[in-house]
Amino acid sequence: MLMAHPAFLRELVQRYEALTSEGATAPRHQHQRELEDVSYTLCVSTGTRSVEQALTLARERITAAT
Repeated sequence: MLMAHPAFLRELVQRYEALTSEGATAPRHQHQRELEDVSYTLCVSTGTRSVEQALTLARERITAAT
């Protein structure tokens, strides 16, 4: 299985966290679409089916790479 580069995973995790923070300021429709896109990309990049699993695995890979 191909593995995403840790730097790419870090960017995805940071984007997901920014979109799920209370301070996210994008219009609702745009915000929701971006959140769906980054969630999907996290799942595909980690080979998982849920965003929770994807975040856990991405964080593990990021930590292992540092």
